[in-house]
Amino acid sequence: MPEQTQDLIQLEELGKARDKFFSEIGKVIIGQTEILNQMLIAMITRGHTLLVGVPGLAKTLLIKSMAEILDLSFKRIQFTPDLMPSDITGTELIDTDPNTDQRTFRFYKGPIFGNIILADEINRTPPKTQAALLEAMQEQKVTAGGQTYTLDKPFFVLATQNPIEQEGTYPLPEAQLDRFMFNLKIDYPSMEEEIAIVKGTTVSHKNNLQKILNKNEILDFQNLVLRVPVATNVIDYAVRLVSETRPNQDTSFDFIQQWVDWGAGPRASQYLILGAKARAVLQGRATPDIEDIKALAPPVMRHRILPNFNAEAEGVKVDDIVSQLIDSLDS
Repeated sequence: MPEQTQDLIQLEELGKARDKFFSEIGKVIIGQTEILNQMLIAMITRGHTLLVGVPGLAKTLLIKSMAEILDLSFKRIQFTPDLMPSDITGTELIDTDPNTDQRTFRFYKGPIFGNIILADEINRTPPKTQAALLEAMQEQKVTAGGQTYTLDKPFFVLATQNPIEQEGTYPLPEAQLDRFMFNLKIDYPSMEEEIAIVKGTTVSHKNNLQKILNKNEILDFQNLVLRVPVATNVIDYAVRLVSETRPNQDTSFDFIQQWVDWGAGPRASQYLILGAKARAVLQGRATPDIEDIKALAPPVMRHRILPNFNAEAEGVKVDDIVSQLIDSLDS
């Protein structure tokens, strides 16, 4: 079968899988459709996601349910000030053979060896431990005792941060934030959604989630996204959008020079294109357009643009800067 025909069949299968996914997860998660859609985009582009939201908004339930529906192993790491790197990656212990009494070192794998990893409150642990997780995210492997262990695939990290409590936390450096594809803000549910949540969670009935995909199918979809063609004008728009966030450019808009200290780097352009490809195929389209870039610009740029004191004094958020930049490029 020609590769193009095979890709079109996979495209159709992915669309059906997406519909089934939302149907299943809707049994336990009320609302949050856009957040779920962006998490799916991150997963099939091999990206990682930073979730920012106050406690009690079902972040853990959302991620756990996603793992169950996609038939992936789920591991949760609760980050605390005393967490050590070996608590994440694993540790070597001395094992004694009961027959020969011979002692050998044996590596016991840590919770990083899973498919979907929830790094809960990642900013509560010291930089040394944060770096161990972020290195594993980047390299997709762990080294211990001179041996290298490859992490399971697919490998998807969702890290959470509480935006309220900043006392006793260790904010992630900009270079490490840049390794996350998306920064997603989880807001409070609407009144109608909250009523539905209360009705659904205060009864004895428990919903059983059906598995709709397996590891190999997800890996196939990840490879499909890489094969999606992108028009030159879409790439040009993505690169220009990212480039215009940098205040030191000759062509920078006045409001960028007024409000921004540091703009987004090339990784933002890469993630915009990858995300646009995934968004297109999830919606059943064979190629992305500029609207896909615009839709993904806020979550991709949110943690990559560093606003200055002027922006903070005027109450200007990164999302406001991105929105104004898109309007300026369109005019």
